[in-house]
Amino acid sequence: MSGIKLKLKKDDIVEVISGREKGKKGKILALFPNEGKLTVEKLNMLKRHTKPSAQNKQGGIVEKEGALAISNVQLVCDKCGKGVRVKRKKLEDGKRVRVCVTCGEVMDKG
Repeated sequence: MSGIKLKLKKDDIVEVISGREKGKKGKILALFPNEGKLTVEKLNMLKRHTKPSAQNKQGGIVEKEGALAISNVQLVCDKCGKGVRVKRKKLEDGKRVRVCVTCGEVMDKG
């Protein structure tokens, strides 16, 4: 999976298009391009049973986000309000930006 070009960035809003969490939206917390996975805020929650330790004195059941396959999510366009495909476009000033295929809206802020 190495050498893959991602069309997603941290803090992007994505929609899950397949699997148990299908139809839900959330913000990307972390990307793992070498593994082809990402984590999305409050989606694919896993329960981990932990023993008490120096960092976690209480122990017990801890919930955290599990990784999802990058192919199972789509970037959400602000204008369209749904998951869309994205293409790259070069602006006049030489800057490369992501553009919504459906409406032509520029996805990158700044």
